[in-house]
Amino acid sequence: MVFGQVVIGPPGSGKTTYCNGMQQYLQLVGRKVAVINLDPANDSLPYDCAINIEDLIKLSDVMNEHSLGPNGGLVYCMDYLEKNIDWLESKLKPLLKDHYFLFDFPGQVELFFLHSNAKKVIMKLIKKLDLRLTAVHLVDAHLCSDPGKYVSALLLSLSTMLHMELPHVNVLSKIDLIESYGKLAFNLDFYTDVEDLSYLQHHLDQDPRSSKYRKLTKELCEVIEDFGLVNFTTLAIQDKESVTNLVKLIDKTNGYIFQGIDASAVEFSKIAIGQTDWDYYRYPFQ
Repeated sequence: MVFGQVVIGPPGSGKTTYCNGMQQYLQLVGRKVAVINLDPANDSLPYDCAINIEDLIKLSDVMNEHSLGPNGGLVYCMDYLEKNIDWLESKLKPLLKDHYFLFDFPGQVELFFLHSNAKKVIMKLIKKLDLRLTAVHLVDAHLCSDPGKYVSALLLSLSTMLHMELPHVNVLSKIDLIESYGKLAFNLDFYTDVEDLSYLQHHLDQDPRSSKYRKLTKELCEVIEDFGLVNFTTLAIQDKESVTNLVKLIDKTNGYIFQGIDASAVEFSKIAIGQTDWDYYRYPFQ
């Protein structure tokens, strides 16, 4: 069984920086890490890349050949990767024995809550290679400084969770820079716990752009609260303690912390508390 992370999030949320910092951290704690770049537009990689999708297909070539824009080109690239999944499998198989995987995906958010190609790629890998993956969804912490953008980030996170159907960790990245974005309307815990969004309504009403959508915003907030799935952990990628806490959380969600436990003991513990495999690895301590 092989473990890893699927790193996703909007453009500018820090995915590539995250993969670089996470690779260095995990190597320092003794894990062999393979970073797989699946972003065909990312031609400047700061990390040591084990597999690069640009060896299969490049966004610039797709745009020129098919007269597509960057968004359409990325969808085409993900479709092409899905159709040629054997290429990626053959690259991954030599690394299965002793590596921990970091999959660096493109920042086009439609790939993770609207289109199914990226999800199909991940699910095929999980099924064929017996991977245990956690989706790490990065959201730039500066969105907390704008109530409207924060609600949008919550909707995106919820939609992505429901669409991807993976153990999922939402992360407010660049938290060390949050003070430079301006004063927050509430304490940071309000934005990480996502417990009562009605408090945002007053601040949304102060913005003339948002006030005319008051009823819609109220309904959207109720949808988020009714699902009760979204919360955030925080990350400053250069802070050791912050990264350590995040790694511990990810290791719980994908079951990495249980890899040394005898399989029969794990199976007995699941039966004893009536959990399915999905529940056990997503919520191992509930």
